[in-house]
Amino acid sequence: MSLVDLTLMIVKSLVKDEESVSVKEFETGDNEVTIEIVVSEEEAGSLIGKSGKIINSIRTILQASSYLKDNKKIKVNITSI
Repeated sequence: MSLVDLTLMIVKSLVKDEESVSVKEFETGDNEVTIEIVVSEEEAGSLIGKSGKIINSIRTILQASSYLKDNKKIKVNITSI
């Protein structure tokens, strides 16, 4: 499963409007990948969580998954529309 597919699966399970979710992957350097999550403004809060606990958990899962395959550093950004 790719990082984008994994991220989509996790994020869609956390938001109410699954159709508003978009995930893109960008190579941002040597051994570094940025995952951009785009959600509606109303959904951003539920994705970040209290004190950022949910988004930090998502980052941890993606980082662990990355180490299993490519040993890449992962950055996760959330953009609301």
